[in-house]
Amino acid sequence: MSTKNEPTIRHGASAETNRSALCWEILIVLAITFGTSGLRAIARLVEASVSPQALNQQRATLNKAQSTLAWLDPALQLLSSGVLVAWGGLAMFLLLRHAPTPALVRHWRLRTRDWLHGAGLAAIIGLPGLAFYAAAVHLGLSKQVVPTGLAETWWRIPLLVVNSWANGFAEELVVVAWLSTRLRQLRVGWAWVFAATAILRGSYHLYQGYSAGVGNIVMGLIYLWYFKKTGRIWPLVIGHGLIDTVAFVGYAALY
Repeated sequence: MSTKNEPTIRHGASAETNRSALCWEILIVLAITFGTSGLRAIARLVEASVSPQALNQQRATLNKAQSTLAWLDPALQLLSSGVLVAWGGLAMFLLLRHAPTPALVRHWRLRTRDWLHGAGLAAIIGLPGLAFYAAAVHLGLSKQVVPTGLAETWWRIPLLVVNSWANGFAEELVVVAWLSTRLRQLRVGWAWVFAATAILRGSYHLYQGYSAGVGNIVMGLIYLWYFKKTGRIWPLVIGHGLIDTVAFVGYAALY
């Protein structure tokens, strides 16, 4: 986004109150969402690292079954996806309800070319990411990541697709759009905004291994660069949703 459209805090008697409110908003939203997830993932990585079993001999299963009852598991899966959508929805609500500039509101409109840009971002991130993961497992820097542990039922693929897009919606709305906007309102320099958002993204993936943290930091830097340049969030959501869909559904189809 251009400098003239960047969010700021207006000067005046309420400036300090506004700053305090923004700081509390950042603390509370991160505590509810990915901040706590990051701390939990770090703890899981510490646990895995001190285990007698080598890291690349351990498994990290995504999309685990949440119930032994076949009829209850899909409902719990949808609830988990719903929580992610709610996180992204909270970030969207906070930004649109307290939009700092008219330009920010205009950037929320979905455009046809967003799908093309999203597919391009998915290719840029996904293909090198797969090679990086394979190398990391070989070097003992990553667990073996199992994209799905769901039973072979007719609803497995739809659930995986829903969760893929819920992940993309939540992460890009919270970590990129909302957090970067709020930090810029606090006059945090772009270098620190890039560092904060990328490290946050890397942190909550660390339960998969060290390489997952590094890989997602790189992804975070690329995604925030795109957002800073264009002000568009939907290509990031689309790119993320496509990456996860290919990984989750592809694995389910092959194994």
